[in-house]
Amino acid sequence: MTKPTTKTVSKTKGTSKAAPKKSAAKTKSKTKTASAAKNLVIVESPAKAKTIKKYLGANYDVLASNGHIRDLPKSKLGIDVENGFTPTYINMTGKKDVLDKLKKAAAGAGNVYLATDPDREGEAISWHLAQILALDTADKNRITFNEITKTGINNGMQNPRAIDLDLVDAQQARRVFDRLVGYKISPFLWKKVKSGLSAGRVQSVAVRMICDREVEIRAFIPEEYWSLDALLSKLGTKDFAAKFHGIYGSKEKIKITNEDEANALLEALKSAQYSVDAVKTGTKTRQPAPPFITSTLQQEASRKLGFTSARTMRAAQSLYEGVEVDGVGTIGLITYMRTDSLRISEEARTEGTAYIGERYGTKYLPETPRYYKSKSNAQDAHEAVRPSTPSITPEQVKDNLASDQYKLYNLIWKRFIASLMSPCKLSTKAVDIKAAAEKDYVFKASGFTVEFDGFTVLYVEDNDDEEEGTALPDLKKDDVLSLKSLEPNQHFTQPPPRYTEATLIKALEENGIGRPSTYAPTISTIISREYVERDKKALLPTALGEVVTDLMKGNFSDIVDVDFTAKMETDLDKVEDGKLNWVKTVSDFYGGFEVVLETAEKNMDGVRVKVPEVETEEVCDLCGRNMVIKSGRFGKFLACPGYPECKSTKPIVTEMPGNCPKCGGKLLQKKSKNGNKFFGCGSYPTCDFMTWDEPTADACPDCGKTLFKRRGGLKVCNDEACGYQIAVEKKGKKAKKDE
Repeated sequence: MTKPTTKTVSKTKGTSKAAPKKSAAKTKSKTKTASAAKNLVIVESPAKAKTIKKYLGANYDVLASNGHIRDLPKSKLGIDVENGFTPTYINMTGKKDVLDKLKKAAAGAGNVYLATDPDREGEAISWHLAQILALDTADKNRITFNEITKTGINNGMQNPRAIDLDLVDAQQARRVFDRLVGYKISPFLWKKVKSGLSAGRVQSVAVRMICDREVEIRAFIPEEYWSLDALLSKLGTKDFAAKFHGIYGSKEKIKITNEDEANALLEALKSAQYSVDAVKTGTKTRQPAPPFITSTLQQEASRKLGFTSARTMRAAQSLYEGVEVDGVGTIGLITYMRTDSLRISEEARTEGTAYIGERYGTKYLPETPRYYKSKSNAQDAHEAVRPSTPSITPEQVKDNLASDQYKLYNLIWKRFIASLMSPCKLSTKAVDIKAAAEKDYVFKASGFTVEFDGFTVLYVEDNDDEEEGTALPDLKKDDVLSLKSLEPNQHFTQPPPRYTEATLIKALEENGIGRPSTYAPTISTIISREYVERDKKALLPTALGEVVTDLMKGNFSDIVDVDFTAKMETDLDKVEDGKLNWVKTVSDFYGGFEVVLETAEKNMDGVRVKVPEVETEEVCDLCGRNMVIKSGRFGKFLACPGYPECKSTKPIVTEMPGNCPKCGGKLLQKKSKNGNKFFGCGSYPTCDFMTWDEPTADACPDCGKTLFKRRGGLKVCNDEACGYQIAVEKKGKKAKKDE
């Protein structure tokens, strides 16, 4: 373990000092009895502070740091490259009042405990707090809570430890890596492309993956193929489907590549006699998915709920920190949500198992408890994401939760309970059907029936919702079948799909890029930087993203190389485990990086890369040129490509459903000067109608005009003479017209 090297600068006083070695609070405590002063617990979040305070009681004060309290300066590199990559930290802007309050409370406290989040980042925040509050990092003043419940808090308070300097080293190495890459490459991009761009150790790889996928899609050449789909029946049973396979007696499937081949087979099968040639039955067992880790939670919330990764983590954070539950009090409903471990506590297993036995019966419990194995590169610092108190069902807390909180808790709870349940058992049937003609052919049909639903009575992972095949009738060898229809269908092979947030997170995890805490901010960053944009759920590279990626691949190939970045993540894990020295790890990287940077500057001297402009069909009113899409402070807009001779601009508008209630014209979505979304008539300035309420496709039943969606769960008619409004239907409840 190496002691972290750092310089600490007080932004308010402008002085520098080395980290103290002894705890001021500890020195004070020698002159006070334990009962003379309250103990102080410092967490990151005010919401978490409020929850924990209720459990700890009157002998404790619980205060929040409101996240990070120190960081590298934004105005300069802040790393002394020549002297062991020593970072210089400053107190963050706007933190003076918080720090003054913490210092005052620590000075008068009996003991000070640092209870920031239980991960690398949280460990670093505790270390920074120790520096500022003059606490000894060797003292047992660090506590962690995997869950904000009575049990979780008691366990944390009973097991204080010293700050883990290996964890701090790992976080510090990550911060230094990211600062060196960002602050060294970004100015290069400003000079070669445009100002305001940024590069990042993880974000640049993520953008490259999206760009590479787009290149694959553009280069893809679809291939034609055909299928023959038969609808067959046995006397007295339901029709069933079968697919053409090939020549009878051959195991090889015939590939039908064009319409002529399909028609030739149709002609050959016109007079065929169909019969069952073979029936193979079996059983199949489907096991439940494991409880969530960070990546799978973000993926499933995207698929099932349509949440972005950032939205998922916001809701998860609030569920972890605590909510007020009727009859229970304030409690954290889930365990810590940044994890890559599938481990769960035996206490949670016992409670979940008891619920299953009581609610569904013992047949829904497996014969032996199921244990899931985490991936080999998992840090395994915390349990899986699970309900902290499994006996608290989603329906019990529904009225206490915001919509996003309820949806996510419902997902987490069901996934966890299902992971403890019996498997689903299926009876499978595979049938070979002989089509006897001049030349004999074979069709194949498959199906299944559910013998025991098991965990699927509660939860099915989204990508497992559909099994191939359907239930088949009772068929036996030599049964005669009648052909109801035989249809040829044309198909084309499809290119690889564009990444969605869910599939990108999965790819990042599989390739070892980033860690649980980085997935959501990485995606938010590449979208906000306009390297990537969303098209419904798909992530598409922008022209800017492709230009920057090509520039990075040509000059900084290692930075955007998946394997190289994955190795850096592995090295950071080794630093955390105390197996690598963080300074040497950074130094080994920087030596080669500095050479690459100098080479890039030399090779690109005097070169500036132009980002292609996206031309639209909108014509400039002043000069007649086709306008192009530009980006500005408040988002995208249309501009004349003739700038600076022609400075004409227009907003980009989106046509909405419905019609203007004043003149019947089109309704458009627009943006105000402050970037706020509003809706107005497309005939402006002839018609001045505008509203913040979103138009819907529904018409007012009283006057026939468009209804608008208003905050508060109402659809309203904006014609003041009408005044109709109705509650938006939610979760199957019947809407009622307000009187």
